[in-house]
Amino acid sequence: MSSENGAGAGEQGEQLALIRETVREAKKKAPKARPRTWRGAELAKERPVARVLVDKGPVHLDKLWDYAVPAAMDEEAQPGVRVRVRFGAGTSRVREGRREGGGLLDGYIVERIAESDYRGPLAALAQVVSPEPVLNPPLLALCRAVADRYAGSLADVLQLAIPPRHAKAEAERFPAPPPPPAVPALASWERYPDGPGFIEALAGGGSPRAVWTALPGPHWPWELAAAMAATLASGRGALVVLPDGRSVARVDAALTELVGRGMHAVLVADSGPEERYRRWLSIRRGAVRAVVGTRAAMYAPVADLGLVAIWDDGHTAHSDDHAPYPHARDVLLLRAVHEKAACLIGDLGRTVEAAQLVENGWARSLEAGRDQVRAAAPLVRTIGDAETARDEAARAARLPSLAWQTARAGLARGPVLVQVPRRGYVPRLACARCREPARCRHCAGPLEAADQDSVLCCGWCGTAAPDWHCTECGHARLRAQVVGARRTAEELGRAFPGVPVRTSGRDHVLDTVPDRPAIVVSTPGAEPVAVGGYAAALLLDGWALLNRPDLRAGEEALRRWLGAGALVRGAEDGGVVVVTGEPTLRPVQALVRWDPVGHAVRELAERAELGFPPVSRMASVAGRPEDVAELVRGASLPASAEVLGPVPVPAAVSGRPRRAEDPPVGVAWERVLVRVPPGEGAAMAAALKAAWAARMVRREGEAVRVRVDPLDLG
Repeated sequence: MSSENGAGAGEQGEQLALIRETVREAKKKAPKARPRTWRGAELAKERPVARVLVDKGPVHLDKLWDYAVPAAMDEEAQPGVRVRVRFGAGTSRVREGRREGGGLLDGYIVERIAESDYRGPLAALAQVVSPEPVLNPPLLALCRAVADRYAGSLADVLQLAIPPRHAKAEAERFPAPPPPPAVPALASWERYPDGPGFIEALAGGGSPRAVWTALPGPHWPWELAAAMAATLASGRGALVVLPDGRSVARVDAALTELVGRGMHAVLVADSGPEERYRRWLSIRRGAVRAVVGTRAAMYAPVADLGLVAIWDDGHTAHSDDHAPYPHARDVLLLRAVHEKAACLIGDLGRTVEAAQLVENGWARSLEAGRDQVRAAAPLVRTIGDAETARDEAARAARLPSLAWQTARAGLARGPVLVQVPRRGYVPRLACARCREPARCRHCAGPLEAADQDSVLCCGWCGTAAPDWHCTECGHARLRAQVVGARRTAEELGRAFPGVPVRTSGRDHVLDTVPDRPAIVVSTPGAEPVAVGGYAAALLLDGWALLNRPDLRAGEEALRRWLGAGALVRGAEDGGVVVVTGEPTLRPVQALVRWDPVGHAVRELAERAELGFPPVSRMASVAGRPEDVAELVRGASLPASAEVLGPVPVPAAVSGRPRRAEDPPVGVAWERVLVRVPPGEGAAMAAALKAAWAARMVRREGEAVRVRVDPLDLG
């Protein structure tokens, strides 16, 4: 037995040695390519060239780059997937027909082609990061259109559109999409003459376009949800973008109540990176057909998109803080055109941009009749300067007698809302007598003064105005003052002892308040929803909102007043709103009549007469004075372009959060505005982008910031 076992062990050892030798020979015959460079690797037999968008933001790199596709990557290297590539290698480092060197960068394969236009050696793809095709043709076309409109790079837009990858989320399997729901009941949409027709058109597979002015009250989340549900009933997808998480939560709850769970996804930043990517993948793979979210959701890859909608399009949160600074409204309008989807722009008021869409026939106006408005809106009363000057209570406690009486009566029936301007507003200079904004005689821009002793000058073109007089009343004195929310809460606490005083603002935002007597002091946009509605609302320091250094000051003041007033019970239920503002001013009159549509139409006509956006298109160029001047001089702008400025950009303050429009601390910047008439916006953006890219290629000067259609013009 022992001899036989020994012989068997020897034979087994010889067999193992023979196997090892065979493996060594096989490795010698088929040498493996080096993964870092794929030197000597066989290329894919069909379409061996990949056109890659490198995820690098500078505008001078905004083009596609050709890379060789190794045969080992042929199956995974499909259009739309994430890859890693070597970028920045010179032509001197070429080995066995492959360019080597350079840093590793992320990118996306846009297409595969048979032959490259570039005749030199190509670098090979370094790695396919994931086989998930995250960049489909509709999303690519949308991002390209956004980049062109805003003079930015495609890579920058894709960073906003596609969330970072998480492998765990990609490994998850998603269920099949649920069947379409039933067509929802019209419910409160019947309050609008054209509301039922709009919902029926969505349910029937149509693509209507509407600018919707919602009635005050708690119904708008359910009305938005009904529009989405009607689109889902037609077998198509729907997308709604809202300004903040609180609005998203209200529409999310309404849509869940209408169609149940599993029909839609919520995309907000608070979800966290991995969960947000998981939800984004569920949309891309078709597991859900509806999306409710904040600004970044405007790029959600909804299949067979039937409706895009935006709520409160005048809210500043809809304008992205990252280059190229796109606005959600414009992105959704592009999606509606490219994907032939319905479009709904909803708000309690109406922006000038939305009014222009109705004016030029792109969309129809969707609003209620005056009888419905009077039934739903609260009673609005005003307190002007003359009344305030005669009021001893107003001088002592900054709370006029009428406001005090309204608050006292409201506290007997429920909570009272007090809205005050946010601390830190920089008020625009205005006439001390009639409050008419002080504007430049040359370009109608806002006049500014660094201090009491400095000469007035225009914030747009820099023209001095040493002898300014009000064009309305001839007065020569100016005024500006703001009081914050904290001080207001202290004053009201003393005026109403024993009544709870709650505050809602940047540091702590309340979602809801109960239906019992309390004073709720809030900054604009942070007003909590009261169960059953507020009994009354006081809108204090109205002139401080109206006199902000912004072309949109009147429109923005009315938007914020409407947002607060819509939370108050209707006039039939005793709801009262008191606003401290001159009764003759246009925004105050629009609030009293609850007529935001009329205000927007008149504002649009006035801007058309003066050549202001949105009738014209504007771009802002900011940076060091010599860099700004050189870029504008080198740009092939349209002949109709008008250059305003330069003017100094306010210096950034050390220790405070730096905004996107602020210059670096310690650096002096200037800004010019470029204005063109309608139809020339694309040419202006292309000219500025080309000049910007040329300077970067030549590495001339310091970086500049180009922003098309800036939200704040001053």
